[in-house]
Amino acid sequence: MRDIRRQEAPHELKLDLPAAHSAGRMARKMLRQFAINQGIPARAVETLEFVAGELIDNAVDHGGGRSAREAADLVGDVRVSLTLAVTDDRWVVRVGDQGGGEPDQVRHLLAPPDGIPDLEDERGRGFFLLVQMVDRIEVGKTRDGLGLEFQASCRFDKR
Repeated sequence: MRDIRRQEAPHELKLDLPAAHSAGRMARKMLRQFAINQGIPARAVETLEFVAGELIDNAVDHGGGRSAREAADLVGDVRVSLTLAVTDDRWVVRVGDQGGGEPDQVRHLLAPPDGIPDLEDERGRGFFLLVQMVDRIEVGKTRDGLGLEFQASCRFDKR
């Protein structure tokens, strides 16, 4: 089984991860350090780390990883992708999975019809919180069509 792979480009971090929570923890550490090195202020780094962590955890739990704790717990080589791009005043994070799914099934969690999530529902409140923390969040199919990809972006002030 492949482990975490990183590709480098200026102002961009790309990770290819096993769909396991242990890899997600490592990805958050790498993401945090990369963001700090890019000059993102501490408060914006905290928001980024939380948002990316929630998206990674969601991908592991619902995107083919079956809530695997360790890569050894996976059935097959199920992957999660993470891309972070940083400009002077904005970060954009994309997290993709291999668990199938249709974007329309998730969009109502991002924008509930009455503006708040169903408090009786056991799922979906995490997306509601993420929407409140970022400027924009979208969901679509991954390029390979195997799963869903979430993209979240947020402006930050370098002061």
